Amino acid sequence: MEKFLENHMYTTHAVAAAASVTLGTAISYPFDTIKTLIQVSSGPSKRVTSYQALEVVRAVSGTSGLYSGFHWLALGRISGLGARFGVYELLTAFCKDGRDDNYVYVNEALLIGLAAGATESLLSSPFEIIKVRAQVTSASRVPSSKPSTRKTAASPFFQRLLRGYSPNKNILNDYVGLLSTLNSKHPNMAGALEEYPWMLSGSGKPPSVCDVKRPLDIVSLEGWGALWRGFRSGVARDSFFGGIFFSTWQFLHESLLDWKAVGMNPPPRSNEEVGPLDPLAVSIAAGFSGVVAAAGSHCFDTAKSRSQCTVIPKYVAMERRFLKWRIPGKRFERYTGIHPADRNLLFNGIWPRMARSGIASFFIVGGYFMFMDQIVSN
Repeated sequence: MEKFLENHMYTTHAVAAAASVTLGTAISYPFDTIKTLIQVSSGPSKRVTSYQALEVVRAVSGTSGLYSGFHWLALGRISGLGARFGVYELLTAFCKDGRDDNYVYVNEALLIGLAAGATESLLSSPFEIIKVRAQVTSASRVPSSKPSTRKTAASPFFQRLLRGYSPNKNILNDYVGLLSTLNSKHPNMAGALEEYPWMLSGSGKPPSVCDVKRPLDIVSLEGWGALWRGFRSGVARDSFFGGIFFSTWQFLHESLLDWKAVGMNPPPRSNEEVGPLDPLAVSIAAGFSGVVAAAGSHCFDTAKSRSQCTVIPKYVAMERRFLKWRIPGKRFERYTGIHPADRNLLFNGIWPRMARSGIASFFIVGGYFMFMDQIVSN
């Protein structure tokens, strides 16, 4: 009976955590969509504002476009945040073992947060690339009223890579017209060109992310490794975020305990004697920690979002491996996955991300207390 109750309590915590993560993600998701569009749409000579990104989404996809890809991010955050807090609690248990006051130092929280963030990045990366491409598609879809220049039928080669996809026939016919001046006896020059991978779009360029947004399309065209594209920048982002978040939260948590202990008679000898803190105060501390962590890790988030919006077919990646293609940039940029062309764009969208992170952290922690209270009381 005792073992059953123990397993039931674990299930209760898991259900409350999953519900709170879903709630926090749903409330803050429009800020994430705006942030992503600002990051991937801006260039050296083009700055996209939050209002412009919002208007584009509403014009193309309506208000519901702000939640494109929400279910993918919710799944990724449930597993990713579970891993982040699970690793953090596991490692802090080793630090607190043998201490009378059950205390974790701020520098220990920083180091443990770095490890917890790296674990989160490994699990959430496949969901993020699908989410990012769905958000970009919500602001890039061509209205159905415009005539399409593509044919519905695709060559067998394209059917293997992208189901239902065919190249731009106008561009392909232009290429055929240029080659027709040569002395060739090929009976079907256009069909032969379609069998070459670099003619996927008819112009020698890879297809748009709007055509490669489904999981099966990504795996078929870009390979399984594409699900972890931008992994270096993702690890750097989540490690910095986790370290800054947990260290700031630990500092604020200890400050709240000291504030509550003032005036207690007799003075408490340990944190356990202070008693539980107000859930609202803890939620506000988590929200503030999320804002600070988002500001400190945003440049890596921009690098990851922009890399995930780049379609690299697997035959191109294979050629790069054969040619031992060197990653551009300085040593720090190569280690963290930042492209040199994005140096002046790394802080685009920082305000929507800070707002999204703060709101999500507040509702995740506050929602967890609320759901646990409701479940236990019932």
